[in-house]
Amino acid sequence: MDSSLTDQQQDKYRSYLHGEGEKNTNWKLGAPPNYDTVNKLFEEGRTKIWPPASLEEKVQNLVKTWEMEMFNKISFPDYKSVKLQNYTVSVNVIKFLGRKPLSLEEKRKLGGGYNSFMQTSLPEDLRGYNPAQETEHSSHLAFTTAFPRGFALEVIQVYSGPPSIVYKFRHWGYKEGPFKGHAPTGELVQLYGISIFEVDDEMKILKVEFFFDRGELLGGLMKGDKLTSGTDQAALSCPFLRNTG
Repeated sequence: MDSSLTDQQQDKYRSYLHGEGEKNTNWKLGAPPNYDTVNKLFEEGRTKIWPPASLEEKVQNLVKTWEMEMFNKISFPDYKSVKLQNYTVSVNVIKFLGRKPLSLEEKRKLGGGYNSFMQTSLPEDLRGYNPAQETEHSSHLAFTTAFPRGFALEVIQVYSGPPSIVYKFRHWGYKEGPFKGHAPTGELVQLYGISIFEVDDEMKILKVEFFFDRGELLGGLMKGDKLTSGTDQAALSCPFLRNTG
């Protein structure tokens, strides 16, 4: 981390966010994201505090860095947590069912960000959230509006270390904004899952696999009274919520 940065500019959980190495990075919002709010949520709500420099802390920070780059950097060459050549990511892919891992370009074509993680084979009339009808922008807006303080992440167990890192994670946030026509509830929404990161000798990520139940997340988000379309749109147009994440 660049020692010339002020405390306000640094992020103690994420690398490749500030400093000389990021001066030419293309950011989706034109500048590095600010994680102060979600970091506060994380520190207040985490269930584990890992020892400094422990494997668990290193894995947790690697995952946070990876998420930051995937959600906020435009150009693939700016992704410094991954090894771009042959990198793939998959969500709930079981090989014998015929679904395949995705390259970065294929992931982007699905809408990237939240949208690529919410793919489903459910019939369209049963989808509370339909990724086929969402773009990267609309999906990001939907989730950051629902979680104005962010969607915090912690690693709650590491089962094996590099080169094949297997860990259990917990995501959580408070539904303090509307989601797909459902009013805010203020309730805690959580998502648990398992992930595998394959890394090289420099801890660059080669392959990512996630396994989780999207219904666990959507169940909490679809609670709340139905809103009129005008009420929902007013919340979605809020500039504060539009830039949260």
